[in-house]
Amino acid sequence: MARRGPRAYAQPVLRIIDARTGEPVDAAPARRGLTRVEAHAVGHDTTALRVLLVADVLVRALELGGTPVWALLSGRGEQPELRAGAAALGIRPFEDNRVSGTGMGEAQVLSVVDGTDAQDAAGTGADPDPALRPRGVRVRVAPADPAATGIPEGTDPTVVRLALLSPSRTAPVRLDTDALDEARDTLVRWRRAVAGWARQPSRAIPEDVRGELRAAWENDLDVPGVLRVLRRVETSELAEGARFETYAYADRLLGVELTRDLGAPA
Repeated sequence: MARRGPRAYAQPVLRIIDARTGEPVDAAPARRGLTRVEAHAVGHDTTALRVLLVADVLVRALELGGTPVWALLSGRGEQPELRAGAAALGIRPFEDNRVSGTGMGEAQVLSVVDGTDAQDAAGTGADPDPALRPRGVRVRVAPADPAATGIPEGTDPTVVRLALLSPSRTAPVRLDTDALDEARDTLVRWRRAVAGWARQPSRAIPEDVRGELRAAWENDLDVPGVLRVLRRVETSELAEGARFETYAYADRLLGVELTRDLGAPA
């Protein structure tokens, strides 16, 4: 019997829209070639955090496909505050581009930029510091604003992370009460479900489900598409063990701690 070669085992091709041209390009054109991801975040506000969050998810997607990644932060002002805010959101550390930006023979460069800066997004910016100028493909991120009252103190950082990830990265997002409540309710429900599914025998993720997840995030980092797949799986007739493995796998991209309640009382 011939061995099948499902898409999940093929070399994945993450394609991203370049804001300079509006055309999709391969995020990692060279097989196993190093991809450099630069997060260009100015100051310390919710939009800067969203830029870093999108860069973090981009790095995760590339690594899930087997691509080596070099992640760097380029920015001006308030860097310690920005890094502290990023760490709270579960964003992994980025190297300082001013110190580490000499190059390592990378095959691709992806610059994640604030979409409100038309020059940077279009590739026509002229920052006086060469280390801070976006290079290569521009990955555009729309602004994020807190509500007038700000994010309530004590809000679970993973709630903020999911609220920022739920819309398309090219759509503005407002972290108001409705957005935070929806993200909180989703996480509570999904974590409770995942903890229950984990009590059943494990089952492999169906290849069509795995393929849907990969097709979503490989299509211009479509995180809302990943969330739609999870909503379908949540109420599907898949074995509970398969639903658990699906959510655990997707959380390697999302980073919202979907398995956090494992072992909690039913």
